[in-house]
Amino acid sequence: MATDAITAHLAQQPGIQKLPSPKLTLFVRRAFLDADTCAALCAMIDAERRPSTISDHNGDAAFRTSETCDLPATDPLVARVDAALAAFTGLDPLHGEPLQGQRYAVGQEFKAHTDYFEPNGVDFHRYCSVAGNRTWTAMVYLNEPEAGGATRFKAVDKTIQPETGKLVCWNNHRPDGSLNPATIHHGMKVRAGTKYVITKWYRELPWGW
Repeated sequence: MATDAITAHLAQQPGIQKLPSPKLTLFVRRAFLDADTCAALCAMIDAERRPSTISDHNGDAAFRTSETCDLPATDPLVARVDAALAAFTGLDPLHGEPLQGQRYAVGQEFKAHTDYFEPNGVDFHRYCSVAGNRTWTAMVYLNEPEAGGATRFKAVDKTIQPETGKLVCWNNHRPDGSLNPATIHHGMKVRAGTKYVITKWYRELPWGW
């Protein structure tokens, strides 16, 4: 489905909210996943988490301090969530990366970054040679930490607070297809409790790794 068709599809979904900004195509849907599904995904992340990494090392060891979990596509719950994301967004599941979970403890964060791979990055060819660059991001908060953990989109002055089951979905490109630096966002430090999210990235071409 073309980008404008995906945007139109998302805009028609029940309960959807669109960010009123010409700089960034971003949607929010509260209660996309129910509490039981979120709790089960949190347990899966806890069982298999490992330190998160970044594609291009920038010399800042504290740039991304969360933990990550690859969620198995063969698990019935993961498959159900994957299918729900594809149906709701209109994005082709064949273009999706495997679903990931992330866990943020107190003090952990992911400093301001974009989800797409920079064409001049040292590992651009490695990450984009098979399926192209990332197009859309779909992220779901699985819980509400006691304090902190918001996602801040600085370029559009928008801060999204964690809320159990809330979906945030955005296009990493502009309408003309160019990469959109206004998608830069900061997974802000958790100040109390723990934050869990799942993230699904979609690519320009079918995922073939």
